[in-house]
Amino acid sequence: MEVKVEFTAETPSERRCLALLEETGVQFVQTESETKSDRNLIGFLALLVDSLRQSGLTELTDLASAYAEALHRCIAASDFGGWGFTSSQSLSPAQEKEVIFLCSAHLEALNSARRASSGLPRVQTQRPAGRRGMTVAEKILAMHDVSRRGFVSPGEIIQVDVDWVIASELAWKSMENVYNAVGRPGIFRNDRFWLAGDHRVEPELYEKPAIRALMDCSERAKEDFRLTDFQGFNYTILHTEFARERAQPGMLVIGADSHTCSAGSVSCLAVGMGATDTIMPLMTGQTWFNVPETVRFRLINAPPFGVGGKDIILHILQHFKRNTIAADRVVEFSGPGLASLSCDARFAIANMCTEFGAVSGIFAADERTAQFVQRRRIAKHKSAAVYFQPDEDAVYADSVEVDLATVQAGVALYPSPDNVVPVGQATGTALDGCFIGACTTAEEDLILAGLVLETGWKRGFRPVPHGRRVMVPGSRPIRHKLAQLGLVDVYEKCGFKVKVPGCSMCVGQGVDQAAEGETWLSSQNRNFKNRMGRGSFANISSAATVAASSFTMMICNPQELLDALDKDRLLQCLDWPRNKSETSPSLPSLPIHFSEPYGGDARSTVGSKIPAPTANIPLIQGRVLALGDFVDTDQIIPSQFLATCTTDEQLGAHCMEFVMPEFRALVRAGHHVVVAGRAFGCGSSRDVAVNALLGAGVQCVIARSFSFIYARNQPNLGLLGITVKDDAFYTAAAQGEHITVDLQTNTVQCAGKVWSFQLSDMEKQLIAVGGLTQAFHSFGRQLFDVIVSSNENYIKIKESR
Repeated sequence: MEVKVEFTAETPSERRCLALLEETGVQFVQTESETKSDRNLIGFLALLVDSLRQSGLTELTDLASAYAEALHRCIAASDFGGWGFTSSQSLSPAQEKEVIFLCSAHLEALNSARRASSGLPRVQTQRPAGRRGMTVAEKILAMHDVSRRGFVSPGEIIQVDVDWVIASELAWKSMENVYNAVGRPGIFRNDRFWLAGDHRVEPELYEKPAIRALMDCSERAKEDFRLTDFQGFNYTILHTEFARERAQPGMLVIGADSHTCSAGSVSCLAVGMGATDTIMPLMTGQTWFNVPETVRFRLINAPPFGVGGKDIILHILQHFKRNTIAADRVVEFSGPGLASLSCDARFAIANMCTEFGAVSGIFAADERTAQFVQRRRIAKHKSAAVYFQPDEDAVYADSVEVDLATVQAGVALYPSPDNVVPVGQATGTALDGCFIGACTTAEEDLILAGLVLETGWKRGFRPVPHGRRVMVPGSRPIRHKLAQLGLVDVYEKCGFKVKVPGCSMCVGQGVDQAAEGETWLSSQNRNFKNRMGRGSFANISSAATVAASSFTMMICNPQELLDALDKDRLLQCLDWPRNKSETSPSLPSLPIHFSEPYGGDARSTVGSKIPAPTANIPLIQGRVLALGDFVDTDQIIPSQFLATCTTDEQLGAHCMEFVMPEFRALVRAGHHVVVAGRAFGCGSSRDVAVNALLGAGVQCVIARSFSFIYARNQPNLGLLGITVKDDAFYTAAAQGEHITVDLQTNTVQCAGKVWSFQLSDMEKQLIAVGGLTQAFHSFGRQLFDVIVSSNENYIKIKESR
């Protein structure tokens, strides 16, 4: 393809940008220039984009879009993920190198997108006759199922393609170890890995060796993978800008963080997993799922003014408790009440579905979803949406109704997010600190809390001199908006230290931590023991409640200040454009065209199972080490040790250190089988909890139930985990009792009695081979072809490659 241009590439950097395009088959015919132009590389890039667009060749449209995206990143302000370059400034060699890197990365993204979409059938406009009714999550899984049957059912083990993989810099450290161990095979798409520096990194710590090492890991990933979307450190909390600007309805997202489910706010199925579980789809573009059941939450009416998503999810946790109705299920939110909930409110609700015990939370798509997506800055992040609605005859494991009009401000009292009481019952509790931030606190919450502070100040409220106040916005775009609205000044005037975006006090690993014995009120999502700092006491509420309580450093009801708040000012703040180049985000009605998963035209042609080696696991014998309910991953391996421990043995040396110091000595003495209660492994997605147990010498974990992510992490890392429901077993399995686990007969023997359990052939296969890393060593990129086919109840159509 030949393109005539009225300019000449004059510098090595300009010639390199041109050469990258010519490597795709484009031939540029340049005019001769007698005098050197005064443009810089940005100006040259703009000329290239215009020339490609004006060529009239449809084949060049994608190339023009790729370079236009690179140009957008170069000129966008730093608060919006760009470099802030102009066409007139003098660029340094390092800056020109960054421009060339972005051009190269976006051209690679174009190629990887073409490879990923090759041969995919289109979605359908109507439900095929005779197909079972499905929920929103089931339709998304059916669309991504590699067999292309067009339907799935709960309990099936399926192999799926994924759309995005996301990770923090802390998770990537563990993921990189696995990536290196399997030979650094490359990733499936360089434009579909969202890597955010948010968990441990803070400007005050950048030069600390452990933090510098984390940053170096992420920088290596950016260069090695030619990432299009890496925006450095403390730009955003992982989930915030991903849900705001990347995730699209109908997508399947896998993330190395338990709050990946936040993106369910925009009607995509987003599932948190462990680091090893996440690196596999990053390399292969695929993973496995045991199709979960769905529980429907039908929302009706509208919440009272000032009651947002955080209060709604706390209300749900108060009434239904964690790991009950939602355990190992997807929670689907639908009903007429959705119309009253912004996507920010939905974000807060979806975010804490992991505290609810769910696989994920997902909102049925509606006009508000479409409007939210259409506000985005980059075209490709709003053009791939597929809108699904649940079928009227969809089968739900349970269905409940929640009247939003009855929701009031609540507080989850230490040490559990479901230990919720109305704020009035906690009023007067003395506080040592107030924290507004964490991934569950969306832009809407930060604005409302800021206006509560502003209203209180105008009414003569002043912050008492004692106590600490910290506010951390979810992203730089949000902080930019708060600053433009004057609310950053309000926060600071009211005693808050406003920090850069990051997880901050919610993970208790950085500069700001709660001290031993301190009591805090926080708008974060978890208040487990030691979460905000060793020996501290955390209570959680909405940002508005934290703001109102910060004046006196005592928990109080925010209603007085909410009633006095200028509602017109609130609406103006919420509607304020996100940057000066944008028009108002208030959009007209946007009708949605709903789709159905494709089926019946499978892209694969070979219909056979792939033989898998026989699983052979010896008897496990030892003594019982008894634990209770809700043993979370922070207890199994405290966050303080994550950055410095790199081996199972190092992690095992700190296993259960804060809550059960004798744990490791008991395991060494032969108590190899942990017997626990409900929701073992709840909390963070960190699969190093399994590594810590392995490093301590644990050979098997038996529980009444496991947290979803933790349950996947066990076979993926080669640790046997089984569930036994019978109360009699837990009576017999007393501390120190002899116990035998036999995977050939699927039985547990203890105190002279025998109990049966169920474990899929695929899980046995993973445990026998030593986990996903060893499976990749043995089977390469086809590991999911092998391990999924090993399951008796799912015969997959093998995809031709």
